[in-house]
Formats: sequence, structure tokens, C-alpha cells
Amino acid sequence: MRALLALLIGLAAPAGAQEKPCTVLLHGLARSDASLLVLQEALEMDGRRVVNSGYDSASAGVEKLARRAVPEAIAACGEAERIDFVTHSMGGILLRVHARNNPMPPGRTVMLAPPNHGSELVDRLATLPPFDWMNGPAGAELGTDGVTTKLGPVWDGVGVVAGDRSLSALYSALLPGPDDGKVTVKSTRVAGMADHVVLPVTHTFMMNAPVVIAQVLAFLETGRFVEGLDTADAVGGVVGEAVDGALGAVGTFFAD
Repeated sequence: MRALLALLIGLAAPAGAQEKPCTVLLHGLARSDASLLVLQEALEMDGRRVVNSGYDSASAGVEKLARRAVPEAIAACGEAERIDFVTHSMGGILLRVHARNNPMPPGRTVMLAPPNHGSELVDRLATLPPFDWMNGPAGAELGTDGVTTKLGPVWDGVGVVAGDRSLSALYSALLPGPDDGKVTVKSTRVAGMADHVVLPVTHTFMMNAPVVIAQVLAFLETGRFVEGLDTADAVGGVVGEAVDGALGAVGTFFAD
């Protein structure tokens, strides 16, 4: 399986291989670009130039954040002929809002745990005072009757990763069906997607899971996820090295 994975994601690309696309990362609600550092490391080790957007998710509503963050990130790729995207949670919704009004550049997109039909958690919690303080205007717009109801099918070349493990039994009790503690598996699905995979990971930390990183690399390279890939298959090579390296760098940062 590891040999197959290496072939699929091009870890042993021959000399003179075509340059890989610039890759834009868009983090989720109440997070920062630091949440995607491990994934960024893996993508850079795969030979990609990475733009990890550090937009302030609590500073505005979804529409304004999309108008601000996405064009800035795309512009940072310069004259790149192809641009890939990897988003987490609300980052995927920002990209969908952008795509509604703007042509998408050639490339592929992986959305991690996108609330493509909103989240029932927002429906239940948005009226509580701490919710707005923590999440800003955009948070309340991510309910099941919010901004996602105004969005259509996604563009070509979009893969979606959902999780079905939770860190909160309380949150999961408010969510119908399998969920990742914040978003249901059902809500991650969206019309037009090219592929969808459910993995044993949580919403909060899925972007650091080796099996998720391996699936991201595989989809960006081939346009499909790898069927039957598990954590044991994913650990090793560029994925394992990236996780170790990035976590070490994060530890050094906090130690300093």
C-alpha cells in the first residue's frame, strides 16, 4: 500500500517533472494559519509553494472575509498557472463564496470538514453570548439556514474529507448522525464534488492526522482519494517526516 501511495502522490517524481501548483491553505473559524503548519510542512516537502492565509476569522461576516482573504491568497501565488486549495471547516465556505462570483483558477481543491449545509451546533449555540465573542459575525452565519443555503454546486476537481470521531459527547449529542464533533458527515457532502472520504478523525485536529495529509496529497496529485488507506499506511515518507518536523518546530516556537 505504501508503494502505491508513493506512486499516486508523486513522492518520487522524476527529474524534470512539471512544477507542482502553488497551494493555498485557508483555515477555519476561530483558528489561525498556525493550525495548518503540519499540513503546510507536508505540502512543501512534496515540492509545493504554499500560501498559508492568516486571515482574522472573527473580524467580519463570511462574505467580507471571502472578499478579503481569498483574493489576497490567490494573488500571493503570483503568476502560477495552476493553484490548488486545501481548506478547513469555514475556509471551504469562504472559497465557495468566492467561487460564486469569480472564476476559479485551474487546479484541485480538498475541503476538510466543510459545513457545506451548515452546522446544527450553530443553530443551538449562536444565541449564547460567548459564541459571538469567540467566533465573531461569521460564526452565526454557519447555521443550517445561513450563508451556505445561498451557494450552489462546487466547481470541477473538489474532494471532501469528513471525520466521524468527536472530542465532545455533548456536541455530538446535538448533531444528527455521524459527526466530527462540530459538523455532520452528511453536511460535508456537496453537489458537484469529485470524491468524498470519511476518516476516523476529529474536526479540531484532523489536519494534523497522517492519514488525512496522505489523502490530501493523493487527491491533489490524482483527483481521487486512496481507497482503504489507513494510518499505518500513511505514516512514513514525506507524511511522517512532515508531522515530526512541523510538531518539532511548533514545540521549539513555544519553548522560545
